[in-house]
Amino acid sequence: MHSRNYFSFGHQICGHKFQIYFSFSFSFSFPCGEVSSNFKSPSRVRSHQYTYQLFLERVCCSRSKLAAGTVISAIALRKAPPIIGFSSKPNAYSLVHLIRDCTTNSRFSHGQQLHSYLLKSGFISNVFVSTSLINFYVKFELVHDAHHLFDEIPEPSVVSWNSLISGYVHSGKFHRALNLFCQLERSNLAADSYSFTAALCACGQLSRVREGKSLHSKILKYGAECSIFVANCLIDMYGKCSCVSDAMKVFGDMAEKDDISWNSVLAANARNGALDQAFAVFCRMPNPDTISYNELIDGIAKFGVVEDAVTLLSRMPNPNSSSWNAIITGYANRGRGRDAVRFFCKMHSCRIRMDEFTFSSVLSSIAGLAALTLGSLTHCCALKCGLDEYVVVGSALTDMYFKCGAVEEAERSFESLPERNLVTWNALMSGYAHNGDPRKVFELFKEMKGVKDLEPDEITFLNVLSACWHGRVRLDVVRGYFDVMRVEYGIDPMPEHCCLMIKVMGQEGDVRDAEEMIGELGFGSCGMVWRALLGACVSCGDVGVAEVAARKVVERRGEKEVVYVSLSNVYAAGEIGTGWRG
Repeated sequence: MHSRNYFSFGHQICGHKFQIYFSFSFSFSFPCGEVSSNFKSPSRVRSHQYTYQLFLERVCCSRSKLAAGTVISAIALRKAPPIIGFSSKPNAYSLVHLIRDCTTNSRFSHGQQLHSYLLKSGFISNVFVSTSLINFYVKFELVHDAHHLFDEIPEPSVVSWNSLISGYVHSGKFHRALNLFCQLERSNLAADSYSFTAALCACGQLSRVREGKSLHSKILKYGAECSIFVANCLIDMYGKCSCVSDAMKVFGDMAEKDDISWNSVLAANARNGALDQAFAVFCRMPNPDTISYNELIDGIAKFGVVEDAVTLLSRMPNPNSSSWNAIITGYANRGRGRDAVRFFCKMHSCRIRMDEFTFSSVLSSIAGLAALTLGSLTHCCALKCGLDEYVVVGSALTDMYFKCGAVEEAERSFESLPERNLVTWNALMSGYAHNGDPRKVFELFKEMKGVKDLEPDEITFLNVLSACWHGRVRLDVVRGYFDVMRVEYGIDPMPEHCCLMIKVMGQEGDVRDAEEMIGELGFGSCGMVWRALLGACVSCGDVGVAEVAARKVVERRGEKEVVYVSLSNVYAAGEIGTGWRG
């Protein structure tokens, strides 16, 4: 029978209100494969949408073929009934394809129904089906649910591990991703190139160069470095860890390079201020594209002369909003807020499409100026462009209003966001800390810990410790927060965390323990923490510790004038004469 006749026959079946769940379930014999092909016809499928429901075909071959057809399966999913029934048992191949359709077409409720069926039917124990379901939850940023599902797999494959590790990376939970990779290494499975690239990405985001180099050694051992994909990730990791020479070495050792390789090594140089080397790479590039120009513009705007970046922008073949955003960010980072606003206005007059990052950058500049009227006008512009509900814009608005002293407007911006991420919560906590309301910071921290799939990061704990210092919280309570950061969340302290702990300890006159803590945390070579210790000695008048800190500051920062002033204050507090010689 001609395929067109088969489709017509299918139309008659639908007209008689046959229900189709997942595939076709017919009690008579005909070429089912051809029928499934007919129902995938884009020109015909619209007239049958209202009758399609999901069921399973008895013929395994046709069922799998239909599941693989993205058009019909997407439409079938859209019309799926609340409770799924089956006329015969499906196979794993069909279910994997249906889960993938739920993932690619963002059919969350139908994916959940499939999950329920998998639990009832026992298919949940199939590693291929479960891994597809992990990918489904990862796509919807429900990594917590994906991890629960992963824990239920009797023998997860390396693909299952990779899916979950990548999920944590994509959701910004880099510590969890690295911890999971370590668990994979302790299992009886061997990590593959996908495992390594996900772990390398996490190392780069956390600037964990030691772990990154350890991964590089293992990659060399397993012979995975010959993959362009892995080599590109190594370049990216070294670039984000400020190891430009290592990135250049990996790039130089590559037998074959693609556009991503060139752009990665260009970014490694430009983002770390190696502008001469970045320009040399740019000149050698076989096919410089918009990304290449944007990386160079961004590097010059950050580390060079912003006006040079503007000149390069004017000579760029096809500038986009990211090109202009780099200039605005460059002005903002240099404290040239008014120039950033002027360039934003120029972007508007040139009719360049503004995106959420444009508004995030200019609002950051306005926050530095504490220009409330200008901030309100920019807020109106974001509303007009329909970008006010983006998380990055909402976070920037919250931060801007707080820094302008408009607390109620900041709270309103936060509450109006349909979705909130960690950056948004951090902006709100930072605002309350900036406005001297530590109690509110602690309440938000407690509330945030109860939000599913949201974990505090380094910035969160900076806000909490800052609130502790401003609120003169007891040292034992502050130590508790510090230990939670290190032990519960596996976050390594940054110099800024150490400085805040020193300030809190200085309030209670515990500067000798603070001096020991500097050594324990490995910040002995950091001038910033020694300066914080010197400042803490002023309040308690501990001359001995102050003189040690003063020598360290002079050795590492050379700020003799600042040191002399601080020491004189310490001597005054200790009521002794100045006997120190720098």
